[in-house]
Amino acid sequence: MMKKRIVFTGSGGQGVITASIILAEAAAIYEGLNAVQTQAYGPEARGGATRADVILSKDPIRYPKVTHPNYLVCLTQEAYGKFAGIIRPGGLLLTDSNYVRLERKVDAQQIELGMYQAVMEEIGKPIVFNICMLGALLGLSHLVKVETLEKVLEKRIPPDFMAMNRKALQLGLELADGQG
Repeated sequence: MMKKRIVFTGSGGQGVITASIILAEAAAIYEGLNAVQTQAYGPEARGGATRADVILSKDPIRYPKVTHPNYLVCLTQEAYGKFAGIIRPGGLLLTDSNYVRLERKVDAQQIELGMYQAVMEEIGKPIVFNICMLGALLGLSHLVKVETLEKVLEKRIPPDFMAMNRKALQLGLELADGQG
């Protein structure tokens, strides 16, 4: 595995930072990879722009920030407008069709999925939108194993909410699978 650089962007409250931490934990704790997770909030925090960077590697990671990600997730139009240009050529740009209208030409694979809509139709609670997005990213990238991610969720999420989160993860995986 070469270094994998992932950037999650959206607005405060969408859970992009939580998703990035879950991914980094899964890689570092259960898959023996080196992982670094950093985050930045816009000045407004909730509702403002949010960015979280994750680097996964077998080798030591010498710099924690991502300049040109292999994987970029944009969950708002503002984030898409601001960050779409940083995607590494040949990378993968994942957006949510409910929040983002594709308007830039990038030298990357752009995948638009109805993650938010699927969560609202199937589960009815937007709080698991980020887990659905993580499932979709995992299905498209295979950054870590699904079982690994579920182990982290089980440690972080109260048992009463685990079924809903597992369903959201599965929903994301299914949406990604439909891309094949």
